[in-house]
Amino acid sequence: MAANPPPVRVLFCCMGNICRSPTAEGVFRQMVKAEGLERRIEIASAGTHDYHVGHPPDRRTQAAAAMRGYDLAKQRARQVSRQDFLDFDYILAMDRDNLSHLQGIAPSPHHGKARLFLDYSGARKGEEVPDPYYGGLDGFTVVLDMVEDGAKGLLVDIKKKLGL
Repeated sequence: MAANPPPVRVLFCCMGNICRSPTAEGVFRQMVKAEGLERRIEIASAGTHDYHVGHPPDRRTQAAAAMRGYDLAKQRARQVSRQDFLDFDYILAMDRDNLSHLQGIAPSPHHGKARLFLDYSGARKGEEVPDPYYGGLDGFTVVLDMVEDGAKGLLVDIKKKLGL
């Protein structure tokens, strides 16, 4: 085993990268930091579409996250690229539509790399994280509940792969 193995790289994806995927990035980043694994696990998020490139997360996303102690203010939306399939070990979609889009742009040897994020969840395996954009603040709270559950399971999976 290498003295300094490369970090495991995780990319969370939703449609515009202003609600669900930045929430997942922020929640997972805090969990990874709490475990002291920030040098072993790198985290990012992206959107399958370019609607909000360069914008911070939605204000409601930030408000809901802040109520639970997550700071998303420094994040900026970007669009996923084919290069991401080479650079990231985990490419996790928030729903099946975005999963399909990711699978459609993946270079052929990486078609199976994109997965549904909540497949790492204990109680929500196979479910989708709903897009809260057109609803009220309660939808952002539901997203946080789902993301926290999925992030816990993802961290367990990665720690096993790291031999921890």
